[in-house]
Amino acid sequence: MALAAAMALPLLLGGCSSLQHRTPAPETAASAAARTPTDAGTPAIATLPVLSRWWQQFDDPQLGALVEEALSGNPGLASARARVAQARALREQAAAALAPQLGLSASLTRQRSSGSTTTVLAPQLSASWELDASGRLAATERGAAADLAATEATLLASAHSLAGEVALAQVALRGNQARRALVQASLEAQQQTLQLTQWRAQAGLASTLDVEQARASLEQTRAQRPAWDTAIAQGEHALAVLLGLEPKALQARLGRDGRLPAPGEALATLDRQLEAGVPAELLRRRPDLVAAEATISAELARLDARQAARRPDFALSGTLGWRALTLAALGGSGALVATLAASVDWPVHDGGLLAAQAEAQQAVLEQARLNWHTATLTAAQDAEDSLAAAAGSRAQARALGEAVTAATQALALARQRYQAGLIDFTTLLDAQRTLLTLQTSQVGAEVDLRQNLIRLFKALGGGLSAADLAALPVRAAATR
Repeated sequence: MALAAAMALPLLLGGCSSLQHRTPAPETAASAAARTPTDAGTPAIATLPVLSRWWQQFDDPQLGALVEEALSGNPGLASARARVAQARALREQAAAALAPQLGLSASLTRQRSSGSTTTVLAPQLSASWELDASGRLAATERGAAADLAATEATLLASAHSLAGEVALAQVALRGNQARRALVQASLEAQQQTLQLTQWRAQAGLASTLDVEQARASLEQTRAQRPAWDTAIAQGEHALAVLLGLEPKALQARLGRDGRLPAPGEALATLDRQLEAGVPAELLRRRPDLVAAEATISAELARLDARQAARRPDFALSGTLGWRALTLAALGGSGALVATLAASVDWPVHDGGLLAAQAEAQQAVLEQARLNWHTATLTAAQDAEDSLAAAAGSRAQARALGEAVTAATQALALARQRYQAGLIDFTTLLDAQRTLLTLQTSQVGAEVDLRQNLIRLFKALGGGLSAADLAALPVRAAATR
């Protein structure tokens, strides 16, 4: 794994230097997601298809339904969609500046002088076109297109993050429900133990101390239930808000069964990634890195526009109008009025203003490159950390499973020996407490395993493609 990461990271970071001396055509998040493993030319990217809709790899239909409902109704994601619409309009606005501009106007003027009234009709057609000899408008349009690509990728990154947050919250909720169920089962077992101890005390086989110890242990266990009830309620509220619903809207739907989603195919994905490591091309598909790369393209285009503003530019304009006293006279040759003008704009001396603006934009571009570099390092660490954590939590869950099996057998033997009078009551209490502690730890390890798998899918850029996200129905926000 470490060797794969060491080889992958230089390839990942090397992509930034290729943007230094050129302005690439901006790639949208949709086109990045649509590339196939064959396009990438990297055999390791064969693992990519299993990252799409990764929540279906867990054996829990409700988990998938909650994730996709959140993608349709989360207010934060709706806001990100609005920002994409704004960026698209700004790109169209920048593109429109490259085209000729046509306008149509008309006026009707009535003048009264010396007792007579004169009416003048004047329709007019105007046209203008900035030739963009300097390339400033084209650079501005490229920057707007790159901004759109960055905004689309940011939307996709927000969707992937939201899917992960919903899944993490669902698993945490199920884990708390499972722990609460363990406390309830232990409480019922301790009630039986208290009854047994009371019978033995009545028969003279146990002391009052044993009875009070059994009662104290019972009440100590009972005191754990409110904490888990609170955690469960808060988990239900958090899930509802992620879905864009009222905090209590999901209580009936979620239930209280406490069954953790089975990992299913997610463990097979973990094994494949442990074997293959984390390929650089796989990480470059992460929407946040796509957004960072598109931001570099946008800032580079803006630098081109700043530099182009220092060169001369040309524009053509003209009007074609008619001016007559009557509607019939507008068709005559004498009514036609035409103008044609050409202009040049060349900043000869500005006191260094444009040069300073270009220098400032160069610094902004450098910041974008450094941000991309930092993002790639963070992405590589995130993926490797998630991979290691998932592998570690799986081993821990296995070990705790064996420990719970042994503790269960130990408790059964302790109960039998206590009933036979071969051990004291303290030994039985210790066996009960040990089993509850190990069972709780086992549930925690199982929760950690599933959450680390979810974090791994997030770190590898798993989720929906841009096209799939756009195809999801969008639930309108509730209004009062």
